[in-house]
Amino acid sequence: MPNSEREFLRVIDRHFPNHAPGLLLGRGDDCAILDPGGPLCVSTDVFVEDVHFRRAYFSPADIGHKALAAAASDLAGMAARPLGFALSLVLPDDAGDMFLDEMLGGMAELSRAIDLPLVGGDLSRGRVLTLDVAVFGAPGPTGRLLKRCTAKPGDALLLVGDIGLARAGLLELEHWGRRDAKRWPGAVAAHLRPTPRIAEGLALAAIETPEGPAVSGLMDVSDGLVRDLPRFLGGFGAELTLARKDLPQEVNAFFTAHSQDPVEAAVLGGEDYALLACADARSAPAVLAELPQTRVIGRVSPEPGLRLNGGQVLRPGFDHFAKPGPG
Repeated sequence: MPNSEREFLRVIDRHFPNHAPGLLLGRGDDCAILDPGGPLCVSTDVFVEDVHFRRAYFSPADIGHKALAAAASDLAGMAARPLGFALSLVLPDDAGDMFLDEMLGGMAELSRAIDLPLVGGDLSRGRVLTLDVAVFGAPGPTGRLLKRCTAKPGDALLLVGDIGLARAGLLELEHWGRRDAKRWPGAVAAHLRPTPRIAEGLALAAIETPEGPAVSGLMDVSDGLVRDLPRFLGGFGAELTLARKDLPQEVNAFFTAHSQDPVEAAVLGGEDYALLACADARSAPAVLAELPQTRVIGRVSPEPGLRLNGGQVLRPGFDHFAKPGPG
C-alpha cells in the first residue's frame, strides 16, 4: 500500500503514459478532457474481491488484466474504438507495494494492447479490494455504433469467440485452485485473462453488402448466452443450433469428465466475453467471408423463448444477484 497519494500517482505514471490521440488533457487536473469527435460511449464495470475474483487463484496481474478486459468488452459490444478509461481503486491494508505494482502492470499491458489509455481515477483505503473501471469510446472509421434490440425474425445469430471455456475455468479454479490448472490451460486462461474483442467489433461494423451494412446489432456475451440473448433480442426468441463439434476441445472434455452436457454448459456459460451479432440471412455469408472466425449459432424466431437443438431452454444463466461467489 503506498504511503501517500503522491507515491500512488508515481506508480500510476510508471505504468501508464499520460498522452494519447483524442486526449486533450490527461491525469492531474480535476477532470481529463477527451475529444471524441462525435458520439461518446460510456460504460462502467466493478470488480470486487470474493464476488468477481479470489486472490487465492488470481495473481495481481490477472486481477488488473481482467478488471480492464471486462469493462473494455462493453466497447467491443458497441463496435466502438477505445478512447480512454478511468480507474477507481479501493485498496485493503494487505495489498502491499509489490501487489499494487504487479496489478497495475497487468492492467497496463492490456491497456497498451487495445490502445485504451488511463485518463483518470481515484484511490481509497477499504476492507475489500475493489476496482471500478469506467471506459470511454467513440465510433470507429465507419461512424457506426451497433446496439441491442435490433434483431428481426429470420435474422441469423452470429458468434465471435468461444463459449463455455471461462465457465470450465471458473469451476476448475474454485475446486482445485491453480495447482491443477495445467490440465485445462485454455479454460483457466479464458477465466483469468479474457481478451476484449475490440478489433472484431470494429470489423463487424465495417462489413458492407450491396444492400448496406451486413450486421444490424451487436453485444458482448458476459453473463452467458442464455442470460444475454433475451437482452439482445428485444422480445423475440431464438432457435439455437449447437453441437459438440462447435465447442472448444477443452469444453467438451471438461464437462464430459464432470458428467455434464457440454453444449448446455456452454450456453449457460458466463464471462465468455464473446460477441453476439445479428444479420439478415442474406448478409450472413458476407460476415463469414470477412470474419472467418464467426459462426452461425441459430436464428431469431418470432415466438419468445430460447430453444436449443429443438428443445426448450429453461435454466437461467448467470445472475449477479442470484447468490454470492465469484463468476
